[in-house]
Amino acid sequence: MRSLCEAYKFGIAIRNELGGSDLVTAFESLDHSIDAIEDEYPAWHPAPLSFRAMVFSSVFMEITGDSYAEFTRRLTRQPEVASILGFSRVPDESAFSRAWRNRFNDTTHEYVHATANFVVKEVHDRNILAPEVRPKAEIVDDTEESADSVEDESFSQEKIGQMTRLARDHAFGHFDSGRASNASYEDTQFFELQTFMGMVRCGTAQGATRFQYRRGKEYGPHGDTHLRAVKQFDPEELVNSFNETIDRLLSVIASEASFRRPVTAAIDITTIPYYGEVEGMPMVSGTKDKDGRAFKFATLSIIGQNIPLVLAVEPVRESSEWDGNPSNQIHRTVRQLVRRAKEHVPIETVLCDREFDSTQVFQTLSNLDVNYLIPKRVSSSERDVLEQMEEDDQEVAVESASVHVESGSHPMRLLYVPSTSGEGTAVFATNLQVGPDEAEAFCKRYSRRWQIESEYKSIKGDFLAKTSSKDYRVRLFYFVFAVLLYNIWRLTDFLLKADVDGEMDYAPVLTAGECVELVASALIPHD
Repeated sequence: MRSLCEAYKFGIAIRNELGGSDLVTAFESLDHSIDAIEDEYPAWHPAPLSFRAMVFSSVFMEITGDSYAEFTRRLTRQPEVASILGFSRVPDESAFSRAWRNRFNDTTHEYVHATANFVVKEVHDRNILAPEVRPKAEIVDDTEESADSVEDESFSQEKIGQMTRLARDHAFGHFDSGRASNASYEDTQFFELQTFMGMVRCGTAQGATRFQYRRGKEYGPHGDTHLRAVKQFDPEELVNSFNETIDRLLSVIASEASFRRPVTAAIDITTIPYYGEVEGMPMVSGTKDKDGRAFKFATLSIIGQNIPLVLAVEPVRESSEWDGNPSNQIHRTVRQLVRRAKEHVPIETVLCDREFDSTQVFQTLSNLDVNYLIPKRVSSSERDVLEQMEEDDQEVAVESASVHVESGSHPMRLLYVPSTSGEGTAVFATNLQVGPDEAEAFCKRYSRRWQIESEYKSIKGDFLAKTSSKDYRVRLFYFVFAVLLYNIWRLTDFLLKADVDGEMDYAPVLTAGECVELVASALIPHD
């Protein structure tokens, strides 16, 4: 499972780079570790060629369909490609053949195929311009073609529609604009328009016009009408409605054993760029590039082997030079997210990125009775430990520490482990009693956070409608609704997989675009 997760992460990275470059440039931009697979050659084996370079080359060949001979000729003609992949010289074709037979085990073979097949399918399904990528038909075998067929009972269009409607029926009931009962349009019609806008990635005015053309002028509201309706949703009530909807969605799969066990969750903050004036815009914040401006939203998501759902959403209100906001209290955001999420599922461990490195956050999580694993910023005390480790030729170290703040105190550990990027040492903070022998393995759990990055890309790339509105109520509604559609997609995918025999995996069987189309269609009231 870990190797497959890393393979899909690798594939996602390649696909994202292909969006604006050729395949060679995409590989040049990659900074991807292959910790989940192992070199079958023993340490004493005189292999002159990098294992990582051989794996990257195999993925490259699987994506293009090159034979060993064709790939060797490519490297001879373009020695810079060999350098990009990590070779100091161009290998001959027999080197690739031997590596595949003798150096790669079954897990590595699966890793290469999973990565490459994901990229090929994504390129063709998303119409990404990448001429070097082989035809999709070459990597789809009879089994997969059968699974895609509407005649196959496992994932037929009828069953997909049924599952999508089931998820949708549990999603929108708690959202109420509070408009008069004799209003011209039902709330459902605004939800349908919002779904359509997310599906075609357009703004309100254009989306409403295109929607009316599709459904009829009498059926679809005008763009201005839609915005007025959206502004009727109170921000606090909108977040509360999302919380109630999550409870309904999870009730669909309440019998699943995986959700009766404590889950691992990730907390992160995503940004929605804003380019207008900032005066009088208290919910607009600065970004890491200093000149950027954005709306920020924090989320808590289930990660790992469970269904990847967003359990909680919280707007982030920061202090900026153009407003009178109090200084950012990120621990309060964390408290809100975890409290809401714990209403739905038991939480064992929370993973956050370095932005949450704060004693207040550590104590907040400890007070909430959850474990945490958070990377630390390196200060003078951590630097002293790193220097001592270098003198002692140590790769791993564990230091005891403690947190003391107004809201309480607790013991913690600082874990010094080799960075998964292959360079230097990473430092993590945790409230668990982890010893030196288990520290490195424990910290590798942090790599699960890659799923939340993929999640944000899908929410913003597949489900978020465009808008240039300065009104925060509109921005919040659009984001919350996009997260809701993402959850419906993931729940539908989970229900489809649970209905047939076979192992669960992270990769969805239903694309985001297909799901949005089905949701939009299912929202149309029956005559």
